[in-house]
Amino acid sequence: MIPLTKLSNQPFVLNAELIKFIESTPDTMITLTTGDRMIVKESTDEVIRRVIDYGRLLRRLIEPS
Repeated sequence: MIPLTKLSNQPFVLNAELIKFIESTPDTMITLTTGDRMIVKESTDEVIRRVIDYGRLLRRLIEPS
């Protein structure tokens, strides 16, 4: 799950595993595997960074120590 902000300044959390693709139009538009689309305040680069960080966190949680 990654924290994001709607254009109305409302924060929300998105399941990063549902992201199909991200576009800059110039706003950042996220299309989900469900077909839903949303525009967020964060830049495309920032959304990508958060998705990568989320993936790293998951790998740390499931790797045996």
